[in-house]
Amino acid sequence: MAKPNKSIPRPTPESQHFWDGALKGELLLQQCDDCQHTYFPPRPFCPKCANRSVSIIKASGKATLYSYVINHRPLPGFDNPHSIAVVELEEGPRMMTNIVNCPQTPEALVLDMPLEVTFEAMSDEIKLAKFKPAEA
Repeated sequence: MAKPNKSIPRPTPESQHFWDGALKGELLLQQCDDCQHTYFPPRPFCPKCANRSVSIIKASGKATLYSYVINHRPLPGFDNPHSIAVVELEEGPRMMTNIVNCPQTPEALVLDMPLEVTFEAMSDEIKLAKFKPAEA
């Protein structure tokens, strides 16, 4: 499952719902009950209006590539080269991730390309949300 020497995230009380969803193959976000702002990363209040009444919603899993770099330097637990990317989710928030199932070249990683979420098991308790090119 986990590649050697790769750090595994530790859920906090504020982020536990996100990790529980990822384990089930669901991308969960939070939405303010007052202003309807949808946000990521998880936190106990709305970053737009500071309201503490928030709901957990299931995201579509669709995104577009907003920005990326291709890392060629050796890093334990990663295949090289690999992308470090920011995707813009269909619901609005941006999320840092990796693009997988795609050549790690500027020709293949085109800004605004449609993506869909996939999950990589790191352990029996943790799956990471990553993104792959959307199927046509």
